Amino acid sequence: MNESTPEQKAKDIDAEVLAGKKSLAEVIYICQALSFFFGGIPLLVAIILNYIKRKEVAGTWLESHFDWQIKTVWVALLLVLLGAFTVALGIGVYILIGGTLWTVYRIAYGWSALRDNKPVRTNGFF
Repeated sequence: MNESTPEQKAKDIDAEVLAGKKSLAEVIYICQALSFFFGGIPLLVAIILNYIKRKEVAGTWLESHFDWQIKTVWVALLLVLLGAFTVALGIGVYILIGGTLWTVYRIAYGWSALRDNKPVRTNGFF
């Protein structure tokens, strides 16, 4: 007989659920990346999904990705607003360029860690 124990079945279900949440985190990274081409709608979808599903990943290695993604959106929004309001002063363009580079870094770093099945390790860079 090759029947699974109840403990093994529970682990298999947990692994399937976790794989689904990992896929969701990947969709959120994709939405964040698409926001560079399609504006705020994909970003809005991403942040809503993050907040709705955040509790479902609590206590797992995916929790760090959801926190990382949420911080990325809010800081990126702050940098866009700051840059837009300071364009007339001559520094806004630099803030917007820096904010874009920072956001690209955050998406690439987080997505890379996700693909490697690792939590995001924060390095003090927000």
